[in-house]
Amino acid sequence: SEDVLSKDAGECAICLEELQQGDTIARLPCLCIYHKGQVFLRMDVKFHKVAFMGCIDEWFEVNRSCPEHPSD
Repeated sequence: SEDVLSKDAGECAICLEELQQGDTIARLPCLCIYHKGQVFLRMDVKFHKVAFMGCIDEWFEVNRSCPEHPSD
């Protein structure tokens, strides 16, 4: 399900960027969370931001299981 993260929660196992308060996330049935929708990555020391499709959206284009629990 889609949700907004209420507090920082470590890093996304797909892109390895931090999951930060206010990020739009997908919470899978196994309770793992990943970026969903538009995500911004910091690209250099000036903190320019580049948008890309949410991590789990791209993952599910080619996979049908949780990245951390592939047998579920």
